[in-house]
Amino acid sequence: MTLLALEGVDVFYGDLQATFGVDLHVEEGEAVALIGANGAGKSTLLRAMIGLTPARRGTVTFDGENITRQRCDLVARRGVAIVPEGRRLFASLTVEENLLMGAARARPGPWTLDSVFDLFPAMRDFRHHNAAELSGGQQQMVAVGRALLTNPRLLLCDELSLGLAPKVVGEIYSCFAGIREKGVSIILVEQDIARARSASNRLYCLLKGRVTLEGASDAVSLDDISHAYFGDRRQ
Repeated sequence: MTLLALEGVDVFYGDLQATFGVDLHVEEGEAVALIGANGAGKSTLLRAMIGLTPARRGTVTFDGENITRQRCDLVARRGVAIVPEGRRLFASLTVEENLLMGAARARPGPWTLDSVFDLFPAMRDFRHHNAAELSGGQQQMVAVGRALLTNPRLLLCDELSLGLAPKVVGEIYSCFAGIREKGVSIILVEQDIARARSASNRLYCLLKGRVTLEGASDAVSLDDISHAYFGDRRQ
């Protein structure tokens, strides 16, 4: 069953058009990667999905309902959560207090403080530390946990690996299977192509706001991705 669908989505920032007629869908239980260079429109699409920058043209549908121009708080209550680029934690609050911000208006579901700590066991050890005291990888775990505590059906992850050591990124990505086992679909914005392919069922490549490639992650070739990512230099 299709959980999220974008049809002909155009997003603008003022007079500047950022995406052009984007079609995209996510099935229940699926992980979908969005790849592309900086400025390709990946984060813009996430903002359109969550209602932060609504599409000017086209439609965004979630669980069969048109959410194209709904307020972001209403979209969140429907079951869409985002882990933003840069994590955006409350630096003066403890880890546990940051997590509870996600639970403040949570939907019913399986995610609790204990289940988040089971997903990221190391977090138990620093649960009473202020967010400002944590490493970048620890902060990213908290940001993911905070989003999960809203009990989403769809988790939007924006550049989770940015600025983190490969080992830490691997630890975070290894948790995706456990997240999906609890019925959460995932959209992953990622510039690390190898990691995006290994963590997703399907991928979309964006170039200058347009979809240039869609396919099963294990079926598209690196050559196809290169042409879609940079444009066909043979022309």
